[in-house]
This record gives sequence, structure tokens and C-alpha cells, in this order.
Amino acid sequence: MDLRQFLMCLSLCTAFALSKPTEKKDRVHHEPQLSDKVHNDAQSFDYDHDAFLGAEEAKTFDQLTPEESKERLGMIVDKIDADKDGFVTEGELKSWIKHAQKKYIYDNVENQWQEFDLNQDGLISWDEYRNVTYGTYLDDPDPDDGFNYKQMMVRDERRFKMADKDGDLIATKEEFTAFLHPEEYDYMKDIVVQETMEDIDKNGDGFIDLEEYIGDMYSHDGNADEPEWVKTEREQFVEFRDKNRDGKMDKEETKDWILPSDYDHAEAEARHLVYESDQNKDGKLTKEEIVDKYDLFVGSQATDFGEALVRHDEF
Repeated sequence: MDLRQFLMCLSLCTAFALSKPTEKKDRVHHEPQLSDKVHNDAQSFDYDHDAFLGAEEAKTFDQLTPEESKERLGMIVDKIDADKDGFVTEGELKSWIKHAQKKYIYDNVENQWQEFDLNQDGLISWDEYRNVTYGTYLDDPDPDDGFNYKQMMVRDERRFKMADKDGDLIATKEEFTAFLHPEEYDYMKDIVVQETMEDIDKNGDGFIDLEEYIGDMYSHDGNADEPEWVKTEREQFVEFRDKNRDGKMDKEETKDWILPSDYDHAEAEARHLVYESDQNKDGKLTKEEIVDKYDLFVGSQATDFGEALVRHDEF
């Protein structure tokens, strides 16, 4: 399967796939946990090691000497210090941790980049994306699979324009990442809500009622009895989703449902790192303060899941 076929398949599955009768479709986007272990540094740094390295990658750190770790961590601190003022703030640490959490997303975009950047100018225009993704599909007025590719393209173009901050219909790598993964970017959240509502709102009234909500998750498929989780979801809709009790979800209620305000694990970890490492208690960290606590930072996700500590090409 080539890239275009894969993208079309992914798009179709996202927009049109029906759940199996007992399968629950989850549209809610949650921030990932940094680790499934208890965060108790008094006992061990297992939480930090898992969060930072991953269970398998933790073995890589064991291969480094303390001297190597300190030296390479010092170089990584320079990357975390975004404004180059010689200090690392809690905000800079939070940004670095969040970027590290999204590394798999950036890697995914990087792997696809050359397929879309047809003229190799380091940017991806809307025309390039459209030609790669849809190509000859748009020339067939009556495709055999029954899907409306022109309608899908209009939807993609709307999202592309939203991701394209300067409005030139040419995406930088960061803008293209926002286009492919809109749920990861605050300025793209409205389009995530809009697309979700369009998928579920079958009667086109601009709202999601109870039956549309359930219908998106569950298809009776001839079964008279609903599973218990479906009954629970009906109760959830009435008690929590439909906040104003008008029998339907509007845009804000839908946003609260699919994009909940989760506990910010990256912010909590950044605060923890500063508290534990800030020797003079000025609210920010010097390189020396960080390197002095190198074992904590290695296990804190502050060095790109540990890969930067063993990848010479970073430096």
C-alpha cells in the first residue's frame, strides 16, 4: 500500500467507520500519562525513569557513566534554555517535556515529509498535499467505493487553512504537524470540535442529541438489548455531557467532552524538577543546578526520553 492509499484509508476510517455492536468508540483526547508507576522519589526514581526513558529505553541509560550523563545533559540544557539567558525556567522545562512527549508525532511527520514536499523546498503547499492525497480520485465523478472525495478534500482544505497561521496556503513543518495532529495544538481545537460535530450530527441541526451521541459509539445491528456500557453512556450524557439540560450538546459542551481540561502532568513534573533542583530558591535553574541533580533529570523526561544522552548527532 503506497502512502496515498494509506492516507485515504486512514481518512475514510476516521470519518466513516462504524463501530461493531459491542465496541465503544472513544473520541475523547487525553494527555498521556508520564508513567503508570507511583511517583515517589523517596523510594526510587522508577516513575521518572519510565516517564523519561520508557521501560525499554531505560536500559540505554544504564550504559552511560555519570561523567557522560553530566556532560551530555549540560549540552541539552542549552537547548531547553529557549531565550538563552543562562537560566531554565519552569515554563521552559514544561515546553521541553511536552515536546518530548510528542516526539512520536514529530517522527511520524518527518517520515512522511518527503512524500508531500514534491518540489523539495522544505515546505508543503496545499496543492502538493492535495495532489499526493487525492490525485486521480478527483477525476472520477462516480467512484466505486461510494465516498465523496471532493467533500473530503473541502474538509481537509479547511483544516489546512486553519493550521496555516500566515494564510499563504504553504505549511511549515510545525504547521503541517498541526494539520495532521490538530488535537495536539490549542489553536486547532475548534476545528477538532467542528469536525467531530459534523461526524456525529446526522440531522444537521448543529447539535448532538442523545441518539446521535449513542449512535456514534454503538450500532444495535439487530440486537434488542444494549450492553451495560451503552446504558452508562446514556446516563453520562444526561448527567454530565448536556450541562444546560436542553437534550443536546452544543459546541462548548462537545469541546468539554472530547477535549477535557486534564491534569497537566508536564507542568507538575516541571514544577517538581525546579523544586528539587533549585538550590538558591530563586525560582529558576542554572546549568550547574541541573547537572548537580543529573540523576533526577535523566529520569524526568527533560532529556528527550534519554535518547539525547546517547545520540551523538544531537550535538
